[in-house]
Amino acid sequence: MDRTFAALADPTRRYVLQRLNEESGLSVSELARPLSLKLPGLTKHLDVLSDAGLITRTKTGRTVAVHLSAGPMREAMAWLERYERFWTASLDRLVAFVEEDGQS
Repeated sequence: MDRTFAALADPTRRYVLQRLNEESGLSVSELARPLSLKLPGLTKHLDVLSDAGLITRTKTGRTVAVHLSAGPMREAMAWLERYERFWTASLDRLVAFVEEDGQS
């Protein structure tokens, strides 16, 4: 799970995961196109995502397709859900405070 959170800490890697969620099987070139990264830079990000188990890569000829692997993300969400009650209670108190203050 440490690798999952470390991988998610970078905005470029989160962008890659978002793109793959919208359209799985994109090539490395397709993923790199909208970014200001050269292929070796993106490959380093993909290595981190792959090491975390968040993506898989398949090679057909010279093309490498990248696919989302949601298992580690589910594990991280399950861990976060155990602590959800702490921030939900705080948000509920904040909403009550703002609503009360607005009526004054």
